[in-house]
Amino acid sequence: MTLLPFTSLFISGLLLSAAAPSEPQSVTVTVTSLVSTTAAVRLYFYNTREGFLKSGKWAFSKSVKPGGKNEFTLPVELPRGEWAVAITQDLNNNDKIDKNFLGIPTEPYAFSNNIRPTVAAPGFDECKFTVDGPGKVVNIVLKD
Repeated sequence: MTLLPFTSLFISGLLLSAAAPSEPQSVTVTVTSLVSTTAAVRLYFYNTREGFLKSGKWAFSKSVKPGGKNEFTLPVELPRGEWAVAITQDLNNNDKIDKNFLGIPTEPYAFSNNIRPTVAAPGFDECKFTVDGPGKVVNIVLKD
């Protein structure tokens, strides 16, 4: 009988630790071949298929000024799991992604895994990468 409280505490502890969120992992995003060395680059981080490339459905976003360089490195902390990144460079500094009448961006854009769509926007599975520990590096080439 004296083992029961210990056993229930032990089981509770296991449940608590299993339910605890994973520690964020260090990830480095490197973006090269910027079209402009002065225009802001916006990075959108997604962690769900359903929200991928939908306005306001990203997990978070970051804006980076290239500071006269045609590349930059951005360290971020991401929880373990599947992630995808979409980026755009705002050449006219109007704080939006300009598109043509077909809805295709007219400003430079890119995706993780360097997916270059030809007809339709890529899916989450094409762009995803897995964060499963610290030190992950994601390289993205931005082309016009």
